[in-house]
Amino acid sequence: MEEYKHVTVLLQEAVAALNVRADGVYIDGTFGRGGHSRLILSKLSDRGHLFGIDRDPEAVKAGLEIRDPRFTMLRGRFSEMPDLLREFGVLGKVSGILLDLGVSSPQLDDPERGFSFMKDGPLDMRMDPDSGISAADWLNSAAENEIADVIYKYGEERFARKIARAIVQDRRKTPFKTTMQLADLVSRLVPREPGKHPATRTFQALRIKINGELSEVEQALENSREILAPGGRLAVITFHSLEDHLVRSFLKKAERGTVPPRGIPVPESEIAKTRTFRLVDRGIHPGAAEIAGNPRSRSAILRTGERLPTAGSLPEDARRA
Repeated sequence: MEEYKHVTVLLQEAVAALNVRADGVYIDGTFGRGGHSRLILSKLSDRGHLFGIDRDPEAVKAGLEIRDPRFTMLRGRFSEMPDLLREFGVLGKVSGILLDLGVSSPQLDDPERGFSFMKDGPLDMRMDPDSGISAADWLNSAAENEIADVIYKYGEERFARKIARAIVQDRRKTPFKTTMQLADLVSRLVPREPGKHPATRTFQALRIKINGELSEVEQALENSREILAPGGRLAVITFHSLEDHLVRSFLKKAERGTVPPRGIPVPESEIAKTRTFRLVDRGIHPGAAEIAGNPRSRSAILRTGERLPTAGSLPEDARRA
């Protein structure tokens, strides 16, 4: 199989955000081709450990090629981190979690994966091709309103209803099988914008739908409370506004804590117990040099939070004190 190069986005910035300790336990929840993982490993001593997680079998294969006793490669969704890690006894002891969301360059560049509108291939889009339904099968069976809603909600495409109507009409004669079938249809209906292919938003929407990407992110964020030790870092790289909104909202609410209804007096000490993260930064973007070398990085945003100790996580004697 042809090798497809992956350029790691915000490599130095993301690993710096984790504030790596030599003896810490870390999770790269989106291993990809291991760019971030290799840099994390370079900072660990023999007492440190890194877990790589990915649902893409090609990524897992790449991870298994790392022969290092400080590294463990696991196949699964990053939303399943607690279940994947439970047997290793590290829950609540992890020093950092890194999530690099979206689709990787090898997935985009391989036409057989069906993520790209630039090359013809099977209209698949599954990050794990061994499970779930392909984009083609979904498009050929979903109702027109459902297709329109997905393209509008996940792609923020204002021509969603027109696209959905055309998909349903065309599939009656020729069911969808390839990426170019869909890209050509969308290109007929959506005006071209400078620097953006007309099918960009539609392909993004279908990819998010087929892989359940937003629910994956929501679950992973919630699970991070259980996984991270106090002082542990959660660093997340997003590539579109829907993902970024989820991460930003989660961290802001976790920093603010549970706010009681107006008029109900609650001591600040009680509100403080519900705060689970503090914001480490307000969002880091790639620099001009990185964008010039890797245009796909231009929409990336890195956000980082640090796990706070909560009343429930303190030893019993410390809580009494």
